Formats: sequence, C-alpha cells, structure tokens
Amino acid sequence: MTDAHESPVRVGVFGLLGSGNLGNDGSLEAVLGYLRTEHPEAVVDALCGGPEVVATRYRIPATRLHWYRGEYRTASRAGAIAAKGLGKLVDAVRTAAWVRRHDVVIVPGMGVLEATLPLRPWGFPYALFLLCASGRLFGTRVALVSVGAAAIGNRPTRALVRWSARLATYRSYRDALSRDAMRAMGVDTARDEVYPDLAFALPAPRSSAPSGPPGPVCVGVMDFHGGDDDRARAEEIHRRYLDGTTRFVRALVEKGRPVRLLTGDEVDAPVVAAILDAVDSPLVTAAEAASLAGLMKEMAAADTVVATRYHNLICALKAGTPTLALSYAAKSDTLMARMGLGAYCHPAREVDADRLLAQFRALEQRSAELRRTLAERNAVAARRLEHQFTALTAALFPAADHARAHTHARQEAS
Repeated sequence: MTDAHESPVRVGVFGLLGSGNLGNDGSLEAVLGYLRTEHPEAVVDALCGGPEVVATRYRIPATRLHWYRGEYRTASRAGAIAAKGLGKLVDAVRTAAWVRRHDVVIVPGMGVLEATLPLRPWGFPYALFLLCASGRLFGTRVALVSVGAAAIGNRPTRALVRWSARLATYRSYRDALSRDAMRAMGVDTARDEVYPDLAFALPAPRSSAPSGPPGPVCVGVMDFHGGDDDRARAEEIHRRYLDGTTRFVRALVEKGRPVRLLTGDEVDAPVVAAILDAVDSPLVTAAEAASLAGLMKEMAAADTVVATRYHNLICALKAGTPTLALSYAAKSDTLMARMGLGAYCHPAREVDADRLLAQFRALEQRSAELRRTLAERNAVAARRLEHQFTALTAALFPAADHARAHTHARQEAS
C-alpha cells in the first residue's frame, strides 16, 4: 500500500483501445484487473483510440489518442492532408504532456510491434514512438506488456518500431517468435521475457464436453485482405478467403450442423453479412459479442471452433474448445502449437474448403483428447501470467514491491 504521506502512483494505459477490436480491449481488461487487485491505490487513465467506450465500459478517464479524428482514413483532399500533417505535430505535444503526468504507462498486449495487417508508419507506429520517446525524456516508466512483434519490411515502420522498443523501460512478448523478431531488428532482448497473451488472464466460462448428436460450430470470420506486404493482391486474397469460408459453412449446413458466425472487430461485419446472404439457412446465425468474455461464452457452448482473428483463437483455446485456425500469420501457428493443436492450422490466404473440411473432421475425431490437452495448457498459461504480473510489479512499482517483500519477511519472522 502507498504511504499516507505519498501521492498515489499515476498509471496510464495506451493503445488502440475502445476502437472496436475485442482483442485489444481484452488485453486492457486483463491489465486493469491486475492493477485493481495488486495496486488498488493507483490512479489510472487512458490515452486511446476510443475514449468514450473506454471511459464508459472500464470506468477510467480517457483521452483521444489522435488530435485529428480522421487519422486512420486515407487523406486525398488538400485540406485533409494538411490536417493530418498538423495532427502529427499536435500529437507530439499532446502525447508528451500526457506522459509527463504519469509515473508509469502500460501498453497492454496487442500486436504493437508488428505489421501483419496493413499499417502506415505515420499512424500507430508513430504514436507508439512518441509515447516511448516521451517516457525516456520525462523519466516515466513505459512498459510493453506481452506484446506481439514480427519482422517488418517497410523501412520507416521498422525504424519507428525498433526505436519504440529500445526506449521502453520494460518489454515482454506473447511468444518467442516476437522476441526473436525484435532481436533480428536490432533490439537487445537479453533481459526480455516471453509470457502468454494477456487474454489468458481473463476468467473463462465453464465448458462441458458435448454429448448427443453433433452440435454447433463457431466460425470466427475476419475482414481479411492479407498483410502489409500484400497490398497489391489485397482484393484477390479477400475474395479467396471469403469464397473458401462460405463454401466451408455451406458444407457444414448441408450436414445439418448449426453454425454460429463470430467476429473480433467491427470491420468484420460485412463478411458475416456476405456469408449469411450466400448460405441463406436458418442453421446459420450471427453472434454480437461485445467483449472477449462474450466470445468465450459462445465458444464454450460449441462442439468445435474454426477461427481467423488471433484473439478469436485465444478465446476458443481459453474456453477449452477444440479449435482449427485459419492462420494469417506465424503468431497463430505458434499459439496453436503451444496449446497442443499445431496440426490444425489452415492458411487464410488460400482457404481450400475441401481440405479444411478434412482437417475439421480429423479435429472432431480427437475432440475428447484435445479438451484434456487444452485444460492442461491453460493451467500452465495461468501460472506463467502470475509470474508476469509479479515481474511487472517489480519493474514498475518498486516501492510497492519493496513494501510487499518487507511485509512478507515480517510475517515469516513471526
């Protein structure tokens, strides 16, 4: 606890939070849970993409990440281009002023050091660089906690990401692949640890093994157009993904299987609408989950999950439901392997409905065995995240960690 004569620790959380991406918000929820349990005296606020949502849902003050509201829209008119350019200068001042008011800033999870989806360097990578540089300038401890990273081809983006990582006080990654990527980009990772994704710290709903006839299948879809290096083929990749996924859903329905369509971001809604329109069956329904907890509840009630978005996969695995990944990046393959389902990955860029159905059948044949495996791997992930939060306290809250150690020593002595 904080001494009565000391001011409370001021903690900021930073990122594209409250912007419609359930995975990002789930990471925030996990960090807020840690802070409220371990550091209830901390005063917390956010600099984020969707401040209204964050303030309402998580009951913390929140400030808009970018001064210019059209930051993530393509600027074509001269006025919009000028406003976006001015916004970069204004954001440098705004970010510095916000960081200066804090003792600690936490970037909770998210793939903030990767470009596996289309990304412009002067968007979020620039915002993250401003954060980390301001932290170093004002002595505010900045922590990148269980973040994702990947090799980046675009040189300006790579430079911004590399310097952001170097300037941070604390770094941990959600898989070894991410740490290796940062090392390859020139960051000293000798003291950086690997922990599970923060979403594994969220409570999971009760899951029971299916009984009776084959039950529902959850299919998590995505507005997928490839990665940052696939811009020239984006529409072709999207069409192939949508066509293959639609054929797969139709084949399930023809076998009498109920299908529940799930998303992980607001931008995925058109994909759901396209599949509903193409298949046109009462067996196909769409869920409107507003959180990772809502997604987990849907997935816990299913026999099997087939999912694309990374945090859809995490929800399914955390719920203990046998899962097949439509994988768009190495992070998905790595996650599936770590949870014992490495054999059940299918490339999102080349969805082949017939081969996907064969993998699906093989997955369902091993359902009972895989549920036991997932229960074991989830227990390991929970223990690792306990270690992560202990390490985070030691790195970011040294006074609280010292007081806790002193109290523990007195209890041991008595």
